[in-house]
Amino acid sequence: MVDRRRGDVVRSLTWHGRPLLDAGSDTLRNVVDRAIDGDEPAQAVRSDGRPGRRRLSVDERRDELIAAALQLFSDRQPEDISIDDVADAAGASRALVYHYFGGKQELYIAALHSAGKQLGDLLKPPAEGRPLERLAFSLHRYFDFVEDHAAGFVALLRGGPAYRSGEVGEVLDGIRRLVMNRIIASIGVEAPGPVLRITLRSWMASVETAGLDWLEHRDLSRAELERLLVDHHVVLLDVAARHDPEVAALLGRLADDEST
Repeated sequence: MVDRRRGDVVRSLTWHGRPLLDAGSDTLRNVVDRAIDGDEPAQAVRSDGRPGRRRLSVDERRDELIAAALQLFSDRQPEDISIDDVADAAGASRALVYHYFGGKQELYIAALHSAGKQLGDLLKPPAEGRPLERLAFSLHRYFDFVEDHAAGFVALLRGGPAYRSGEVGEVLDGIRRLVMNRIIASIGVEAPGPVLRITLRSWMASVETAGLDWLEHRDLSRAELERLLVDHHVVLLDVAARHDPEVAALLGRLADDEST
């Protein structure tokens, strides 16, 4: 009933004689929400125990739907989640989800962007500390993220072509670039040369694979896994140092920092 009324309200609204239906603006969304919701105080909880509708701004409502979707994508694989699942989790109508997103793929992309931003915030290394300590800190926060979003992490890295190409692939590449930038910042390098770049990207691939393996087996403590990967990072740098004076100089600086 609410969905039908929402459509009737949208079709009836005009601006200087033109239907507002074609505007597609945030103003239209707010007008429709107010027309449907009226001026009654928002209910915190409905009679069936689910969250009631709250009057939110366009951005707040969109963020609320993304947060609900991200939680679902973190617990289950994307193909197992429907728009109805997201609507139920957010205490919203199915039509409202479509009102903000064209479909599940658009919602999934928005959730990935949100997850990438969260990961970026988590991986900011501390301003002080030795380079390997800062790297270990970022790695620890990375695995916080992996553990909190286990199913989504597995689905993203192991998914088929539909979830690895196009815009989803671009989001994944963006997350990897962000992680690379955090690693580079943590070890105090501004512009890595080709040998160091390849070495760091190889290590990142190892970290992703280790995360997938750990989520599957969990037969190693997280602390031990993180120490192993930091040591792995140093060993890769040691090998790369034999091929590039830049990496050799970096490894020497890291050794000096650790010995002080």
